[in-house]
Amino acid sequence: MISTLLQYQMVTSDLTRSLKTVTADPMVERNTEYYLENIDSIKSTDDFLGNDRIYAYAMKAFGLEDMTYAKAFMRKVLEEGIDERTSFANQLTDTRYREFAETFNFVRYGKTATVFSRAQEGVTEAYARQTLEEKEGASNEGVRLALYFARKAEDIDSAYDILADKALAETVYTALGLPDAFAMSDLDKQAAYIEDHVDIEKLQDPEYLNDFLERFSTLYDLENGQNLQTVPNLLISGGSTSVVSFGESLLASIQKLKLGGS
Repeated sequence: MISTLLQYQMVTSDLTRSLKTVTADPMVERNTEYYLENIDSIKSTDDFLGNDRIYAYAMKAFGLEDMTYAKAFMRKVLEEGIDERTSFANQLTDTRYREFAETFNFVRYGKTATVFSRAQEGVTEAYARQTLEEKEGASNEGVRLALYFARKAEDIDSAYDILADKALAETVYTALGLPDAFAMSDLDKQAAYIEDHVDIEKLQDPEYLNDFLERFSTLYDLENGQNLQTVPNLLISGGSTSVVSFGESLLASIQKLKLGGS
């Protein structure tokens, strides 16, 4: 098995090509064609929830596939919208529901909610990306986590955004070498620790993000029993491409470092 980092780099070195390969899959192509041909006919929440194929496609695009069965829950998300601070979607910790309600905003736009590009091409692009992440995750869950983190990084404004998303939190816990018990500790203490060890603002910097995901990938492989003899430079020393031996002493030093600082 190739390393998590190598597989991640193979996918992202030409992301456009990787996505084209996914969209060319016959099943993905058929589902996408059906969605684009029929989304204009969806004029209300009832129409949306009543078309199982459209609904399932949209849920997968937003990474909510495991909640497809919960139509009563999703009806509440859609019928209350996002305009009121107290709406259901705005009260949920998981921001994907707010994004979903914003995309399919029948409350605000009524029958025209699905004519906007975000509800058409925007959803098909998200579906392709989600499918790519799932495909890569089938052989290595670490790659799926890395791809997801890279996609969401620009929207992370605080440690609480990370803690509100299970996949983002898992990636950060792994990158920082934190034990499972850490997730059970006080939320504010978790946030303070993460902000002390990860420069949140720099996650939008491609070089910093790449360093972070190199670190995550290597520690993920260690945690999951991959026997890698060499790994990319984890000390984040100005973009060096050197390779270093991996041992317990290096791991100990990694865990003491703050990404991007001392």
